[in-house]
Amino acid sequence: MAEIRLYVTATEETAGIILDLLSDEFGEEDYAIATTEVDEKRDLWEASVYLMADEEDVIRERIASALSKAFPDSPIEREVIPDVDWIAKSLEGLKPVRAGRYLVHGSHDRDKIRPNDIAIEIDAGQAFGTGHHGTTAGCLEVIDKVLRARPVNNALDLGTGSGVLAIAVRKVKKIPVLATDIDPIAVRVARENARRNGIVSGMRMETAPGFHSVAFREEGPFDLIIANILARPLMKMAPELAHHLTPGGSVILSGILAAQRWKVIAAYKGAGIRHLSTIWRNGWVTMHLING
Repeated sequence: MAEIRLYVTATEETAGIILDLLSDEFGEEDYAIATTEVDEKRDLWEASVYLMADEEDVIRERIASALSKAFPDSPIEREVIPDVDWIAKSLEGLKPVRAGRYLVHGSHDRDKIRPNDIAIEIDAGQAFGTGHHGTTAGCLEVIDKVLRARPVNNALDLGTGSGVLAIAVRKVKKIPVLATDIDPIAVRVARENARRNGIVSGMRMETAPGFHSVAFREEGPFDLIIANILARPLMKMAPELAHHLTPGGSVILSGILAAQRWKVIAAYKGAGIRHLSTIWRNGWVTMHLING
């Protein structure tokens, strides 16, 4: 069965609003939702929902309904997703990414590692996070700064994907790291990536939606929580996240479009977590916040 995406083309600001509306509609279901810049000069972005072809009629109606009040005249376009070997694709196109002291690279670029690099080897696969997306690279930059500047005795990577951010913490600090994801495939891939990067202990990987696992009670509260998800779920989980954070603990948030940052900051301020700094990358932001 072919995979397709249904998408709406808009400005960056409007695409962010559409992303929120689509997240409200599909956020509890297994549909990938994303925004992508397609023309920087004309400020054109695409807000997309990925689905199987046999679902198209139903999902198209739901998208139209979700946008009916704010954007009733927005055309919903369609693209068939080619069946691509993503690992082979990564070998062709993905270049090493530098973020702070980190170098994220594929197995084909081991020769690019410099003597002082903290190298993390991640090949493109079934889980999100090769370091090339602005949100992942932004998180790596802030992780580097936080681990240099602040005492951190344990950490949580919420929505770990490929495990790259949890691996980044563990490579610098030999502290307990809990990595969770709603997707069991992502958790399996994260375990494999940890082993590939020489990490055989100190990281606990669990399948868990939100904060619904005994692992959070057993391993927390945490001095550092990293959550690279999307703005809407990040805002909803602010009170729970604050509950699992130590006094003075750091939070790194990403998966946030630039236009959404003030809503996220306000949600966390309401939970007693204040904003310290923001990094901007390709229309996305990564934020460092602190408890208290």
